[in-house]
Amino acid sequence: MKILIVSDTHGRHENLRTIINKVKPFDMLLHCGDVEGGEDMIRELAGCETKIVAGNNDFFTDLPRELEFDVQGHHVFMTHGNTYNVSLGPERIAEEGASRDADIVLCGHTHKPAVENIGGVKVVNPGSVSYPRQDGRNPSYIIWEFDQNGTPFFGVNYL
Repeated sequence: MKILIVSDTHGRHENLRTIINKVKPFDMLLHCGDVEGGEDMIRELAGCETKIVAGNNDFFTDLPRELEFDVQGHHVFMTHGNTYNVSLGPERIAEEGASRDADIVLCGHTHKPAVENIGGVKVVNPGSVSYPRQDGRNPSYIIWEFDQNGTPFFGVNYL
């Protein structure tokens, strides 16, 4: 299974379109929020199962603020991250994930990619497709795959 994880497109889909064409085929697209009205277009571009949460800039949307789901035996908690102060660090959101029995937490909001292990919880942030803030400021995304034993691994990628 191959999963594309993105965040913070902010209504700009040019880079997302490029990323999708570059990494296809994939089985699922996960978007960690701040789509700003682009959810239908994102689902159409993905052409596969797509899960999207609302971010702090997603006003007047019916997107959920949080989702919990399972992927190949792993419990996932996905939210934008702003309500868990991810800009100050991943500790609080890892704590929340653990309280929900999640072993993987997906978030965005910081516009900086990161994959961290905190207290047995993997916290994954794909950064931003449209407005990156890390050194080099290249749009970023994550590919989530599994090895032959079913162990998940998350690769940070840049355009």
